Amino acid sequence: MLRLLNPVQEELLALEEEFGANNYHPLPIVVAQAQGVWVTDVAGKRYLDCLSAYSALNQGHAHPVLLKAFMEQARKVTLTSRAFHNEQLPHFCEELADLTGLDVVLPMNSGAEAVETAIKAARRWGYQRKGIESGQAEVIVCEGNFHGRTTTIVGFSSEAGYQKDFGPFTPGFVQVPYGNLDALRAAITPRTCAFLVEPIQCEAGIILPPPGYLEDAAALCREHNVLFLADEIQTGLGRTGSWFACEYAGVEPDIYILGKALSGGFYPVSAVVGRREVMELFTPGSHGSTYGGNPLGCAVARAALDVLREERLVERTAGLGVTLLEALKPLEGGLVREVRGRGLLIGIELTAPARPYCERLMEHGVLCKETHDFVIRLAPPLVITEEEMLWMVAQVRAVLG
Repeated sequence: MLRLLNPVQEELLALEEEFGANNYHPLPIVVAQAQGVWVTDVAGKRYLDCLSAYSALNQGHAHPVLLKAFMEQARKVTLTSRAFHNEQLPHFCEELADLTGLDVVLPMNSGAEAVETAIKAARRWGYQRKGIESGQAEVIVCEGNFHGRTTTIVGFSSEAGYQKDFGPFTPGFVQVPYGNLDALRAAITPRTCAFLVEPIQCEAGIILPPPGYLEDAAALCREHNVLFLADEIQTGLGRTGSWFACEYAGVEPDIYILGKALSGGFYPVSAVVGRREVMELFTPGSHGSTYGGNPLGCAVARAALDVLREERLVERTAGLGVTLLEALKPLEGGLVREVRGRGLLIGIELTAPARPYCERLMEHGVLCKETHDFVIRLAPPLVITEEEMLWMVAQVRAVLG
């Protein structure tokens, strides 16, 4: 761990080490305040946030529009449960359905909850619409996937560290290599109800699919009456320079799985948005969440979508992303094996472990995180200015160049 000279920071880290479960390996910084793209630690040092809480902060830290919506709704009512209606949920559902071009919204809280909900929807559709024999439905997933941390989800991960000593796992999942259409075709059987895929694999190291893969995979699913489930928890809502990463491939999924930036970092909000013939199979009592669809979360989510629209953050990100990739590409060679990504979602793959370089970037005032040991992920809030972004590039060059 880096040597920390600030005694308050050291005390807080020691407390967390003693009383907190050791399930993360964070950089040794204690954030005390944040605004826009900048965070300040307890010692008063400022850093440019280039992780955005894994793309939950697309609108930046403490966006005033979101803060206002949060405070106004918190003064009125925060939670009703779904035992009663609330005035925010209907508008949230309508706006999200309109945005995605799909029919029905089922709100949840975390991304993992939304993935679990999508799996349940796909299985029920498989039995009640496709006619798969009870208990036999299969979902095809990709190697290198990251869809969350529940027991079911880690059970179909290809990452051994996510699974160790957490089994036994839920059956009914078939793995295929990401980007391999022939493998997907071979895996489809009459028992297949869905194909669950990330348009860009984020935790795997910002892995983009081969050109044409998503389009061909969606066509293959239609041909075999298989649902196409797009996990856009990290890639959705502007991160890649379009509202959804699927749009680059012209793909219209049967289900979008959304989260993270859906609430701009103020409150856990996720959602499954799907075609009516799938989503209408949920009936009262078949699925639920006490906090899912609560008025506070819905109010914040509506404001989060408004900010993306009104500040044209999606369009800005498309342009900034091109500039960022062009600025970083010359680093390739030697230490940097490859720079790849789309929009403000960039992976810098190194020939050496990435952690020490993330620590050095922290010393230069840039916060980012390693993924899959050898990749540095850069994903600043979409509100970043070109000047701030180029300053960040200069720090990256100083450390990696």
